[in-house]
Amino acid sequence: MTNQNDRFIDEVTEDLRRDRLFLMMRRYGWIVVLAILLVVAGTAWREWTQSRDTRQARAFGDSILAAEGAGGDPAADAAALAAVPAARPGQAALRDLLAGGAWAQAGDDAKAAAAYDAAAAALPDDVVMRDLARLKSVLAQGPAMDPAARDAALTGLSAPGAPFEMIALELKAIALVGAGRDEDAITLIRQIQQKDGLSEQMRRRLSELMITLGVDPEPAEAAQAPGAAAPMPALN
Repeated sequence: MTNQNDRFIDEVTEDLRRDRLFLMMRRYGWIVVLAILLVVAGTAWREWTQSRDTRQARAFGDSILAAEGAGGDPAADAAALAAVPAARPGQAALRDLLAGGAWAQAGDDAKAAAAYDAAAAALPDDVVMRDLARLKSVLAQGPAMDPAARDAALTGLSAPGAPFEMIALELKAIALVGAGRDEDAITLIRQIQQKDGLSEQMRRRLSELMITLGVDPEPAEAAQAPGAAAPMPALN
């Protein structure tokens, strides 16, 4: 008798559980279905966007390659490169860097500098790409660049820890020599020679510049420590 009662209680309990489950499914089943649909839709969207990005990147690369050999001369290539559509800021920056290089080869420094400036503006938060484009713009403009603008650009590029700090400092020294300010150039070169991370090639170039200026190319033994060095000379 006891076993029959236990079985009866178990059956009733199982029926109650089943009824509660059905009730919960009627009330909240749509949430489960919606969650499944969202997961499926999210996966499909991610796959579609990845496929789209791949197609766009391939099309952009093909367009760049076609533009580089479009006209057979740097000016024609530069114009073709500048006309390549870019769907993303990174693509625009790369396109403008390549166009700037082609304009520079064509001897059009103004258009080269404009292309490099556009590349820098396309990726303001990418420090390496931005500073590379700015440095190329300064190089493209050369001595014709406004001294105040060049000083401002090189001051930013030569900030401690900047990606192209040493190159920008070397360019500042060369600009000072070009402006006839040999003493300021010598002071700056001495400061550069005391910096860590100076490559052997740059060391040789600085030594040759010092010889040209009629000065001992080796750093002065009494040179100030980098932390106590005098301020960098301004170009203007």
